[in-house]
Amino acid sequence: MKESPRHFVAALLEDETTDLVDDAVLVVGELAATAVKHTRSGWYRGWFLVLVHFGDDLVRIEVVDQGVDEESMVRSVTGHVEEDGRGLMLIAACVKNWGVKDRPSGARCVWADLVRFG
Repeated sequence: MKESPRHFVAALLEDETTDLVDDAVLVVGELAATAVKHTRSGWYRGWFLVLVHFGDDLVRIEVVDQGVDEESMVRSVTGHVEEDGRGLMLIAACVKNWGVKDRPSGARCVWADLVRFG
């Protein structure tokens, strides 16, 4: 049985604070869902990769997907929020910083830095 990205990240962060684990699980869930719904990763035989990096003060979560031709966008909180498009807004609200790196292969990496509280 394949493990979900949320369970994978929660297991890696089991010794961290509950707040960090909760935020990390939310972040990886949103990034994985975005990869599957909005990139080639959701196509037949698609894939995405979850990476977790530990620093002294930060935990970085990266989701590498198969990319698309469009830019990722954060919806405005002052405008009408559709059912789609809230994932990156949620991520921005609970991380120190986040961004997108395009890869030469056409893949895309969306990363988010979470502050370690302990």
